[in-house]
Amino acid sequence: MELHRLKQILEAALLSAQEPLNLADFGRMFEGEAVTVGTDLLRKCLDELREEWKNRPVELIQLASGWRFRTRAEFMPYLERLHPEKPPRYSRAILETLAIIAYRQPVTRGDIEEIRGVAVNTNAIRALEERGWIDVVGHRETPGRPALYATTRKFLDDMGLVARAELPSLEALANAQGQLEGIAGQDA
Repeated sequence: MELHRLKQILEAALLSAQEPLNLADFGRMFEGEAVTVGTDLLRKCLDELREEWKNRPVELIQLASGWRFRTRAEFMPYLERLHPEKPPRYSRAILETLAIIAYRQPVTRGDIEEIRGVAVNTNAIRALEERGWIDVVGHRETPGRPALYATTRKFLDDMGLVARAELPSLEALANAQGQLEGIAGQDA
């Protein structure tokens, strides 16, 4: 199969997919073909497609669960006017709980409560589970066998990350918060 045709097939699959596609998904598309399409060739084609789309309003990105097209951030305000949607608002407690899980995973409710200094509301955990951002990944071998929580691939996908290692450092977040507080103080 010629490279141009292969890229067209991958592009069609990506444009029609509702979820990110991984290399195994792409591989299944070519089962039974006369020529085997290996992962190295797939990666090469995906990288070339990403390059071809780099100056367009849509970009090809790699996430934790695979590859997908998404609208570039600079065009989102215009699209949001077409489909005004209020994103879910999360309380500070839910966001703190998510941050603790993301940076310290796997953690138990007890670990979260110890770090936050207050009891974890069951609704906070439930909201994060329903969103698909956290999941129980095991149980700690202590009395009561408390559940261990960790973030999911959906969390990474929704945050635009390939891996947990791409989370900003806690130091960088603290610096950003300090800068925002400084800006807010100047406006007062």
